[in-house]
This record gives sequence, C-alpha cells and structure tokens, in this order.
Amino acid sequence: MAESRTRIRDASRRSWAEPWKVKMVEPARWTTRDYREKCIREAGYNTFLLRSEDVYIDLLTDSGTSAMSDSQWAGLMLGDEAYAGSRNFYHLEENVRKYYGYQYVVPTHQGRGAEHLVSQVYIKQGDYVPGNMYFTTTRIHQELAGGTFVDVIVDEAHDPQSEHPFKGNVDLDKLEDLIQEVGSERVPYVSLAATVNMAGGQPVSMANARAVRELCDGYGIPVLLDATRAIENAYFIRQREEGYRGKKVAEILLEFCSYTHGCWMSAKKDTLVNIGGWLALNDQAKFDDARNLVVVYEGLHTYGGLAGRDLEAMARGIEESVDDDHIRARVGQVEYLGNKLLGWGVPLVVPIGGHAVFLDARRFYPHIPQDRFPAQRLAAEIYLEAGVRTMERGILSAGRDPATGDHRYPKLELVRVTIPRRVYTQAHMDVTAEAIEEVWWRAGEAKGLRLVYEPKYLRFFQARLEPAE
Repeated sequence: MAESRTRIRDASRRSWAEPWKVKMVEPARWTTRDYREKCIREAGYNTFLLRSEDVYIDLLTDSGTSAMSDSQWAGLMLGDEAYAGSRNFYHLEENVRKYYGYQYVVPTHQGRGAEHLVSQVYIKQGDYVPGNMYFTTTRIHQELAGGTFVDVIVDEAHDPQSEHPFKGNVDLDKLEDLIQEVGSERVPYVSLAATVNMAGGQPVSMANARAVRELCDGYGIPVLLDATRAIENAYFIRQREEGYRGKKVAEILLEFCSYTHGCWMSAKKDTLVNIGGWLALNDQAKFDDARNLVVVYEGLHTYGGLAGRDLEAMARGIEESVDDDHIRARVGQVEYLGNKLLGWGVPLVVPIGGHAVFLDARRFYPHIPQDRFPAQRLAAEIYLEAGVRTMERGILSAGRDPATGDHRYPKLELVRVTIPRRVYTQAHMDVTAEAIEEVWWRAGEAKGLRLVYEPKYLRFFQARLEPAE
C-alpha cells in the first residue's frame, strides 16, 4: 500500500523562468564598505558620478543598459554603413510602421534628439505644453524652445500610496481648462507619456488615450506620444483593462498609438538597444521640417547620427520587444523585487511600475527636509550598503523654476531602482532587496545633504553634494 504524504508545495503556484539563456557574462566586482564610502564621497554623493567599475549591481537606469540578443548581435554584422540610403534604415522604417503604425520616420541618436526635434518643430515662444507629468529632458527641450510645461495628470499620480491602476491618465478636466484658459492656438500639442516615469512607471489606460484624442480633435490639437516604454504600458493594459486580457501586446500597442499623431522614442529602453531613437509622425509637413532639422543636428535623415549596424539592432529589437513572453518576464522581474520589498514593509510607490521599483524617500526619511535631498541620501545609502547603484527622482531632478530660480518642490520624492532588461538574475534582485531592507531598518540614522555644485541644466546628472550639518 502506498505511503500517504502531505504535499508541502502550493500546487496552485507555478514558477516562471526568463525566456532566454545566458551566452556571455560580464564580471561584476564586489567591494568593501570602506572603499564604497571613499567612492561616494569622491562622487559628491551623486550616483551618476560613480565609476561603473565601482558598482556591483547597476540599477541606475534601464536606458541603453539592456542585453541584446544573438539576433541583434548578428544584425550588427549586416550594417550597411553607406552615408545615404542605408538598407538598415528601411528595415527600421518598415518595423516602426508595422508595430507602431506611424507613416514617417526620422532616426536620431537617442530619445533626447527626437525630443529636441519635436520641440523645435512644434513649439513657438509663449506656447503651453500640457502633459501627464513632466520628464526631465522632455521639459527642458520644451522650455528651451519657448514653451511652458503644464501638468495635467490625474491627482492620484502624486500619491505614492494610491492603488489607482492607471495613475498615468490625463485629467481631461485639467486639460480642457488649460485649453480654454490660454486658447487652443497656444497649445502646440499634448505630451502624452506611456508609461509615466516620474510617477513611478505608471500606465495610461486605452480608454484615457482614446478620450484625450477625442477631446484634442475638437480643438485641432495633435497628441504626441513619448513611446519610450509604451510596450510596458500595453502590457499593463492587457493585465488591468477590461476587454484586453486575451489580446497580444503588439495588437494593444498598435491600437494605443493609433490615438496619437506621432511619437518620439528612446529605443534604449523598450527596444533593447544600447543607443538609438526615432521620431515618427503622420503629418507630412511636420515630418519634412523634422527631416530637414535632423540634418543640421544629428546626421542625414536616413541615419540620424547612428551607424547602420545600430539601425539594424533597433529594427530587430522592435520585433523582440513586443513578444508576449519577453514582456511578461521583463515586468515580472520588477514585480518580484517590488513584492519582496512590500512584504518587508518597505515604503514604495504602488502599484509597482513596469521598469523600476520606486522607493518613497519621504516615508524613509520623514526627518529630512525636502531641500536637504532625502531621495539623494537614500540612493547614496543603498550604494554604501551593497554597491547597488540607483537614482534620485525628487527635488534634485525637478530642478529650479526658470522664472524665480527657486527649487521646484515635487510631491513625489523617490528613488528609482531601475531594472535593465535581460541582464540580472533573481539572485541579484534578492541582494538588492536585502540591501534596501537594511537601509530601511537604519533609516532614522540618516542625515540630509546640501548642494556644493549645481549645473544650469538637468542638475541631477552632474550636481555634487555633501552631508549637511
């Protein structure tokens, strides 16, 4: 007679594994705390100024830090390095049209180049650009072109503890109020980001994108998409919005983009390359303007500052990025880290975002005033604990009001723990989680920082700080 047994494992829960195998490795160096203390002091307590060789697990950004596939690496060998008319450009153009749905494509060296073109082509002095929360580089390009960014995101986006499933949504009343106040002729476009980085990687619903388009059509205002992480946004729509559960991410992405008139793209994120971007439009006249300007600032309109091999890697990366298994594993790793931290009571933004876990520095360090840079201190402490590099997304990133010179004081004071795609294992996530929990446990000991050097633009990249008295 068979021996009776009690099953210990929960049979309803099945593990999943990444849909790829490791083929090459890059050594990562573990260092001592004493060494890391020296490094962070020399870097002015700014994780951007650390040397990468002094970082054990690099979660500063997912921009250009993903691992390319064997197909992408093979594509590099097929680079057509002709100055004009590279066949790799036409492959990129074909895939942007197929998966994003836009007619005209201008390649750029990265998303920042596309942001610049959009701002120069669309914005006039005195214009107002509404958007669902600012992004640092997007806003500075809008301001340098003579525009003023206006936040029209839903209020829930500014509350890190709100469980709203689509905290990236545009508040339609705020948007229409702005249009009525300044006049539609002073609104060159609506800047729609999907997902919203500064809110914690929060998505926009399909219903909201459709409603924004309908409202803007009534005023003759185009909607332009920051498509940097639109594939992650499409995944969240499939998970959270009624009517999309059984659809492929590629289908959802195409529909979402159809409610916009064009996009700018940093291909260094969703598209799995180390460099590259594009501007895609449906308006031929604006496309002609952008195609002319790219020759001035980036390179010929068929290479945009990139080698042919980079264009080919982007074209292939587009196909890989919309694969359902890939995006499920990509977001799943972020959720794994976030849920582990939530289980330990660590304060972070919920729902968990698609590309990063965002720690709530206000709740970590309620004793540190915002103008003493609590999120910057938190990022420094995580590095000191385990050599894990993260980045600040709070008052330092918000910068100063160009009119008054005063600090901008965002409601969110966050540290972004950003996961590169196809790079780290779950064991790396465990080490990261344990380091953050240890910093949380000792949070009461932390003290603020003060600025000792501050550049004029995008100060968070190069600012230097020191412990405040």
